[in-house]
Amino acid sequence: MWESGHVAIEWSRQEVLRAVRSCLLRASAVTDGYSAVDVVAEPDSMLAIFRWRRDPNIYAIKVEFPTAPKSPWTGLPVTSADEWAADVAARLDEELQTGLVRRSRRTIRDGYVLLDTRDAPDVCPAGFSISSVPLDDVVLSLLQRDDRKRAYGSPSASVSTLASEAGYWLAKAGMDVAIPRQLIVEAKLACWLQAYVDNARGRPFVGHAAASWEDRQRTTARLDLVHIRPDIPSEVRDALVRLTVCQVAEAGALRVVTAIDDPELHGLGFRPANGGGLTLHTSSAEPLSDPTAGA
Repeated sequence: MWESGHVAIEWSRQEVLRAVRSCLLRASAVTDGYSAVDVVAEPDSMLAIFRWRRDPNIYAIKVEFPTAPKSPWTGLPVTSADEWAADVAARLDEELQTGLVRRSRRTIRDGYVLLDTRDAPDVCPAGFSISSVPLDDVVLSLLQRDDRKRAYGSPSASVSTLASEAGYWLAKAGMDVAIPRQLIVEAKLACWLQAYVDNARGRPFVGHAAASWEDRQRTTARLDLVHIRPDIPSEVRDALVRLTVCQVAEAGALRVVTAIDDPELHGLGFRPANGGGLTLHTSSAEPLSDPTAGA
């Protein structure tokens, strides 16, 4: 037991650490895509270290020791270290499902990426939203198949027909959707994002970005397209690229290459590649560049 302000915590820090480790390290803990690595104690906190989906990075978040017998998730009273730890897991579940990895400030520490959501900016610039371009279930099943026999083969008529309609709303908004539609036909589409004004209608659409798989092992992605309307802030373009990189990294990409020659990509972490073009490693000593990195 230790005192915190005027409230006595009935559980020792060793009990809290044991309870958190029990919750976060067990099989199928937290949520789909979360894979525990370790929970370690620091002088005033714990670090929950984990992998996320197929992202090559190892991530960590700081978990403060309790200062009162209250849930770290709901703020309601809890009666045991186990109950408190269960709410740590529930809060982490909620954070991960609402984009913890994508929206956090990042600091490199001891070989992992420490995530901090305090004062982190939104992943989308103010006034805009970004989401995946919805695809027909048949197209999604094709793109997500575990065996790659269909990939790079001759498309069926049904797939070609569905691809010809994909993103029609973007085409109606004046955007060229030929590249992502062709990537669907070739079963190579890795990511297709759309940007739009953040209002009740989700209109108008103002930009999009697409990436493809370069290899059958799906370790290298190519940024094929990034476009915003001329009257739209460049921050929307940056967000499209940044979220594209995050999405392909979560799908297992170790690097992203592109033939797009744009100085703004250098500011996002892309560097000249041997043989031309630009490349960005998704697992490195530095996270994907943004104004909050290392803050």
